[in-house]
Order: sequence, then C-alpha cells, then structure tokens
Amino acid sequence: MEKKWALILGASSGFGGASAVELAKHGYNIFGVHLDRQATMPSVQLVIKKIEKTGQKAIFFNINAADQIKINDTLDEIKERFATKEHPHVHVLIHSLAFGTLKPYITKNPNDSISPAQMSMTLDVMAHSLVYWTQGLVQRDLFANNGRIFALTSAGSHTVIPNYGAVSAAKAALESHIRQLAVELGPMSITCNSIMAGVTDTAAGRKIPMFDKMLYAARMKNPRGKLTTPEEVAKAILLLCDEKADWISGNVIGVDGGEYIVNYIGEKTFNK
Repeated sequence: MEKKWALILGASSGFGGASAVELAKHGYNIFGVHLDRQATMPSVQLVIKKIEKTGQKAIFFNINAADQIKINDTLDEIKERFATKEHPHVHVLIHSLAFGTLKPYITKNPNDSISPAQMSMTLDVMAHSLVYWTQGLVQRDLFANNGRIFALTSAGSHTVIPNYGAVSAAKAALESHIRQLAVELGPMSITCNSIMAGVTDTAAGRKIPMFDKMLYAARMKNPRGKLTTPEEVAKAILLLCDEKADWISGNVIGVDGGEYIVNYIGEKTFNK
C-alpha cells in the first residue's frame, strides 16, 4: 500500500502541530515546515516525538515558508529523497502560517502605522505562499490525484479587529486563493477548502491586541460555553481527508461548535 504524506506549513504548534499529530495517528507521514528559534525548538521536538510515537515519519524543515528559494530547495529535496516513480505523492497540504504585522492603518505618526513592506510580508506569508507551495508540488509531480488542500482562516477575514487589518486582508486573500485553486485543480480531483476555526487560545492568537476580551466573548457566544481547540480542528481536517468528502471543494467550512452564528452575548441564552 502506498504510504501517504502530508505537507504542513506551520507544523510546530497550533492548528498545524495538532493536525500533524492527528494525521500521523491515521497513517500519514509528515513533512513539517516551520520557523523557530532555539527558544521554541523544544515544542517542535515534542510534536516530532508525538508523530514518531505513532510509527510514522516526521521530516521537518526549519525555514521561512514564504521564501521562494527555500520553497524550491525544500520541494527539490522532498522529490529527491522521498519520491519514487511508484509513490511520488503528497496527499494533503495544510497551510497554517501565522506570522504577520499587527498595526493600524491610520496614525498621526507614520512610524506607528503599517508600512508597505509589512503589508506585503503579511500577505505573502499568510496568503500568497499557499499558491507558491501548490505550484511547486504540481510542477514536480508531487501532488497526488484525489489530494486535499486546507487553509486555516478565521472570522477576521471579513470582520474588523483592532490592528488586525493586514492579517484580515491576508485571510480574505487566502480564501480567494482556495476558491481559485479548487477550480484549477479540479481536473486532478484535488479538493481545496478553507477551515474557519473558532477563537482558539494559541501563541499566535495571544499576539492580537485585546485577545483576552476575544477569548471571553467567544466563550460566552459559543453554545457549548468553551473555546475551540486545535485538536478539534485537526479532527475535522482528518474527516475531510476521507474519500467520502471527494465532492466538497471551494468552501469556507466553519469548525467552531456554532460560535460564529451567534452575534450576541446573553446569560440566559446559554443557561449560565
């Protein structure tokens, strides 16, 4: 039986790390792409150990996932070291990169507002890189027919959060890229979907201004009275990898326990 591989961008923590472990539990080897300094490498090693404990391979690359040279070098290495004529394929690509600038657009002092370079970097890392990795996989014949692409988005793609403008634009662009890829990759039977997770307490999220208030509001809104966890999102991604999900493509799929559809906070509503 052909061994399946998942390529996860942002595999060291959060949604990417949880998805890597969950897919490994169900037979996927993992190519993980991450960018970590020495201080956060212990968490990376923990994810790798969890993957290897399942009996699957964990091949991680500590690189800038938006650097075109690094993208090409990594994919060339994957093709040279792990691909064969019989089994050259990556079956799942997950985009879970969370690195951008959190600054307002408009300030009196030019140094306090987002710069063109910061705007471009945020969009490149959190949106456009998905296209470049997908191009590289297809051009090297590394993407399996009947494959899956998932991009992690959020309600911030179409709502306003203080200082979140560039990230919001990136999430909106990411969803647009998924729709375009769903059509262009349709002939290969590769499905492409955005996963809109509920508010989740992650290291990336904690960098958002007033994030503690967002956590409180999400708990109050959610019909289950709790936050979404990375593990719950990972299980949803695994579910969509099943062959029974072959006809689900081009969508923004909410994984939040019903949080997003509630636009008010009321004590009586949730029996609290």
